[in-house]
Amino acid sequence: MSATLRVPRTRGALSGLLLVLLGLWGALMPLIGPYFHFAFAPDKAWHLTSGRVWLQVVPGAAVFLGGLIALASANRAFAAFGAWLAAVGGAWFAVGVPLSGLWADQGRTTLGPALGGTTRQVAEQVTLLYGLGVVSVFLAAVALGRLAVVGVRDAALAEQADRPSPVTEERPVGEASPGPRPPLGHRPSRPEDATVPPPRGPLPERVPGTAPQPTAPQTMGPTDVKVAGRTDAARGAERPGPGA
Repeated sequence: MSATLRVPRTRGALSGLLLVLLGLWGALMPLIGPYFHFAFAPDKAWHLTSGRVWLQVVPGAAVFLGGLIALASANRAFAAFGAWLAAVGGAWFAVGVPLSGLWADQGRTTLGPALGGTTRQVAEQVTLLYGLGVVSVFLAAVALGRLAVVGVRDAALAEQADRPSPVTEERPVGEASPGPRPPLGHRPSRPEDATVPPPRGPLPERVPGTAPQPTAPQTMGPTDVKVAGRTDAARGAERPGPGA
């Protein structure tokens, strides 16, 4: 079960990257937009008001952080949490300004009016609030849909991870198996047992370029015959002397 929570980082890479860019746009434009007169009042750069903080900077940070989690996380549940966080931030971009009228009567400052002419005001409301929120929610929903589906590849990887790997015992090369050895009469013959060992002792040297000389047969006299059980002294006594 835990193996199915693993997900490739490429699963939510595109949606996460787009959410990161949209979060940066929504959180930084209230601060740098007044340089181009493309923001909401007051027309001052890097000037934080309660309306800018709660209606633009905070949801932009939520979209940015959620997209970053969906982009970098390899855990299915954690990446889904990042997508949900980005969806909540996008939804707040879309409904935050209408809901801000609930606390405007209590003396709190809301988001000021859009700057510029009619066309610019529409572009500011679409790109900085409502349209930005709708696109963020759509991308977060796409990321959630991709993360909720367990593909065939994910199931195969999870099954392979859950399957116990066989434990093999490694033995050095040439080491005999620890099992009992068969009796001598039943052991298989090895090829090296059939080879005849070379004769012991020094081999006769041959002079190169000369043919081996035939040896003359040696004749054996009657006196050279040794009789078993008789000593040399008895044989000498039986031999006739020179004066015989």
